[in-house]
Amino acid sequence: MSSAVVVTAPEPLALAPGTRAVFLAGSIEQGAAVDWQRALIAALADCPVTIFNPRRAKWDASWPQSAADPRFREQVQWELDALERADVIVMYLDPATRAPVSLLELGLFARTKRMVVCCPDGYWRKGNVEIVCERYGVDTVQTLDELARCVRARLGP
Repeated sequence: MSSAVVVTAPEPLALAPGTRAVFLAGSIEQGAAVDWQRALIAALADCPVTIFNPRRAKWDASWPQSAADPRFREQVQWELDALERADVIVMYLDPATRAPVSLLELGLFARTKRMVVCCPDGYWRKGNVEIVCERYGVDTVQTLDELARCVRARLGP
């Protein structure tokens, strides 16, 4: 039986008392990225954790990416709120994407000591990511399997 609870944008960010939260930051790019979130959710399914997943099933790429658009604003505010509430921030940077918002999130949260970053070879700014992670003590891995193991270790028994 699954212990993990998945909260997907824009659902309310509810946490059961005593539950730790994981935010799935990283490549999406209007669906261009591999659905790595699904794989990580499956890998953490037996953990007593709440997973905040920003990948919406009903995202409409035609929505203006403008602060004036209420649907876009809702998404960005949900993500920022979830990032701030998360005990662990997981970031996967798909080499097939640029993920500028993910790089922004890395800059915002690298100093928190709550991040784990998977930046495989081929990511266009891998060097920048490695240097930032090294400077601020962010754990880095190369594969989704390693990412899942690292997150499980951070969550504990």
